[in-house]
Amino acid sequence: MAKRYSLREVVSWCLFDFANSSYSAVIASAIFPVFYVSYVVEGPTGLGDLWWGRAISISVFLVVISSPFMGYLADKKLNRRSLLASYTLICIAAVSLLSTLEKGEILKGFLLILIANTMMEGGLVFYNSFIPHIVPRDYYGRISAWGFALGYIGSALSLILALPLVSREKFEVIWILVAFFYGIFSLPCLIFMPKESIKTVSDPSQNKFFHDLFTSFLLIFKDKQTRRFLLSYFFYEDAVNTVIIFASIYASSTLGFAYKELIVLYLVVQTTAFIGSIVISKPLDQLGPKVFILGNLIAWTLVTTCSAFVSHKNHFWILASFAGLCLGAIQAASRAMYVSFIPERREGEYFGVYSMVGKSSAILGPILFGEVSFLFGSQRPAVFAVTFLFLMGLVFLLGVKPVSKKF
Repeated sequence: MAKRYSLREVVSWCLFDFANSSYSAVIASAIFPVFYVSYVVEGPTGLGDLWWGRAISISVFLVVISSPFMGYLADKKLNRRSLLASYTLICIAAVSLLSTLEKGEILKGFLLILIANTMMEGGLVFYNSFIPHIVPRDYYGRISAWGFALGYIGSALSLILALPLVSREKFEVIWILVAFFYGIFSLPCLIFMPKESIKTVSDPSQNKFFHDLFTSFLLIFKDKQTRRFLLSYFFYEDAVNTVIIFASIYASSTLGFAYKELIVLYLVVQTTAFIGSIVISKPLDQLGPKVFILGNLIAWTLVTTCSAFVSHKNHFWILASFAGLCLGAIQAASRAMYVSFIPERREGEYFGVYSMVGKSSAILGPILFGEVSFLFGSQRPAVFAVTFLFLMGLVFLLGVKPVSKKF
């Protein structure tokens, strides 16, 4: 566990959030989903939603089944920094290849986003597990919030850089720009994070590996408070992921937002999310993350309910801005709360399970949204399922007791 505070390590860690935010903003949220649904996919209304939902859900499923294994390996046998580098480079390569995508190449786009999203989301297991190694416990909440705050700045910057290219419909250049942005700003983290020597185990047999992994998995869920938190997280993270994945498509298809409007809208959301992360950074450690998560779940419930009925762009602008404040707070608070449950030298295992739970929930949300949208020919009925997920998360979180006075 971290015994000191290294500014270089903290800044490098936060810069990785800044780097991968270009993927989150441009590829996963604001521009590529609409490009894929409206340009690459040809067919009836809802077919694009269907293919996009499948791509995201399958990639998330792959992250779910691999994260506990990779987290365990990072703790027991391998160098987590090297694993993070491998995942990052594969994601960057897949994003670069999006520049070759042509109209009607549905399967090719599906496969590339499947690879890119699997690698990006899977790499977060190793990235998150560095927190206890670079700062003491009293700074868990702050560094989590700082990382997300810098990530929102990266999202805004990448969208600003993409805006003139959207105007000229140079989409292939945008995907290359994202890959470059991701690669350059991830380098400090891949270079300066604490380096661990390659670990060995006394019994390298496959049976021993799976036995230890299964035992570790059971021990994590045996803890009542950890189990309750993960159950709550399962529901509300599903809802958050679904909102992120389909927000731009909903704004475009249902409310008629143009590309430029979507980018400006996303910039506004990133700005308010940045404000939310900064505002809560210190109070998060002083008051504890549970307070912030509960408040945000109530707010998210109101936002999604109103979104199902909104019919004017101006109203959606207001809702999206408020959602940004909630987004910055709930993501930082969730990571800070979970890290407080983790015993020393088991960070990879715990964050492997954390990723597994969060991403397994996201298998259901996107594919459910896509299926309901396709079935009804409208996205509005699908929004109510998201509201229900937030409420379920709220109910289960009420029973979680803080680990210590700080959490």
